[in-house]
Amino acid sequence: MKIPRPRIAVFAATSLDGHIARPDGGLDWLEAANARLPPGEDCGFRAFLDGADLLAMGRASFEAVLGLGRWPYEGKPVEVLSRQALVLPRALRESVSVVAGEPAELAARWAAQGLRRVYLDGGQTVQRFLAAGLVDEITLTIVPVLLGAGRPLFGALPRELALVPLETRSYGFGFVQLRYAVQPG
Repeated sequence: MKIPRPRIAVFAATSLDGHIARPDGGLDWLEAANARLPPGEDCGFRAFLDGADLLAMGRASFEAVLGLGRWPYEGKPVEVLSRQALVLPRALRESVSVVAGEPAELAARWAAQGLRRVYLDGGQTVQRFLAAGLVDEITLTIVPVLLGAGRPLFGALPRELALVPLETRSYGFGFVQLRYAVQPG
């Protein structure tokens, strides 16, 4: 009997022009936008994170989050997807591991571990999993800022991917959140 793979979901914020970070990886624009949110508002992020068994993120995203000075994923198992060696901060060694592999191999391993839902983070990582047909859902929060240049969330794909709208939410402070199911290809 084949073990079902976990649902793999993306939860990301982009600038209006589609960037997840500045060209140098900087997230200051996102931190500034988040600082203007009403107290207690997180646009559904905590509930999304709590519903995931694992966070799998790319190395660049991991390093960018470390640069923020606080670890926002306390208590959540995290795998940093990297082909290069990476020294983890001592405080994170219990919950963070570094793994390598192709998306299909990783998804099969997660299935064998009994994971039901994986939160996928990082531009190149998301692009690789989308290209492999392994992303089930995308929640995209658009922040009202134009960066003009930066690191894109999406890139070239081997084929067009159809998305099924699940929910659209507009926040009074200017964010717009779109949630889609990725149509199986």
